[in-house]
Amino acid sequence: MRILYSFVIFMTLFSCAEKTKKEKTPRNIFSTVEITPIFNDSVSIRAIDITPTNDLVYGGNNNTIGYYNAKTHQHTNLLKGKVSDSVNVSFRAVAHVNNTTFGISIVNPALLYKISKNGDVMLVYKETHEKVFYDAIAFWNENEGIAMGDPTDDCISIIITRDGGNTWQKVLCDELPKAKDGEAAFAASNTNIAIVGNKTWIATGGKASRILYSEDKGNSWTVYKTPMVQGIETTGMYSIDFYDEHNGFAIGGDYSKADINEANKIRTSDGGKTWQLVAENQNPGYRSCVQYVPNSEAKELVAVGFKGIDYSNDAGNTWKHLSDEGFYTIKFINDSTAYAAGKYSIAKLLFK
Repeated sequence: MRILYSFVIFMTLFSCAEKTKKEKTPRNIFSTVEITPIFNDSVSIRAIDITPTNDLVYGGNNNTIGYYNAKTHQHTNLLKGKVSDSVNVSFRAVAHVNNTTFGISIVNPALLYKISKNGDVMLVYKETHEKVFYDAIAFWNENEGIAMGDPTDDCISIIITRDGGNTWQKVLCDELPKAKDGEAAFAASNTNIAIVGNKTWIATGGKASRILYSEDKGNSWTVYKTPMVQGIETTGMYSIDFYDEHNGFAIGGDYSKADINEANKIRTSDGGKTWQLVAENQNPGYRSCVQYVPNSEAKELVAVGFKGIDYSNDAGNTWKHLSDEGFYTIKFINDSTAYAAGKYSIAKLLFK
């Protein structure tokens, strides 16, 4: 019996070891990207979001909040015929939640539209101010959402809804960290906001590039410093993503000097409290959007910008340039397929 018992223990341990070994088998490393255009028009697109059915919503200039049906390959401007042609605004922030699409415009006045599944359009928020400029929008759940933008007073602009987007309230500066002189944000990709559960991170840029953090869906806020390049209006974080509540990544640089790769990629493993420079003085240079590859254990990232597409499989320590095709923003459908949008174009990307 002792021999049999020892044999059983040995086989169990061997089996567990084999299982662990299989579970730790690394994913295939992307070496190429196949780019299939699905939209070409005179609309510059800097904001996209994916629906539960893998359709796409997107925001652009010329009063455009678009919807792409992945099955029929049809594009619809959800605002066409629903708002006056005299209202000529651009959208760089969109979100889709609970069969509803939201888009908030840039510059004065800020107009936030709620578009229902049946196509009804409601103006649910309007803000008039010479400095108003909203950059990103995201939702914690079906009822609660947040949008952020440049300061109109002495803090970053934040508006929040708790009723499914029917009403929005601006957070008072008394309840937010004070903005540094010249601190703002960039409406480059609709990815200034990252959300995991109830936790929220907002990336700022310009003369100061910091993280605004809330652990309770925007009810309280603190601020963390970053080593990201900063100091002039064109520098700082342009995009942030979190894989989980601990691991996050931000990218940016200086879009006016896009080849410079100094202090433009940073990583955190403690929920954004501290950040470390990675791939210092290594490409890529300026990029406007970064996203974690799903199911990659916070190891794989893709960054896009008007200089091309880059990929890392070691949490951002090293990068491989996959394409010179320029895009402003990207969102993954699954762990090998994504939508990307840019100047006059949207494409479906297949990473191999």
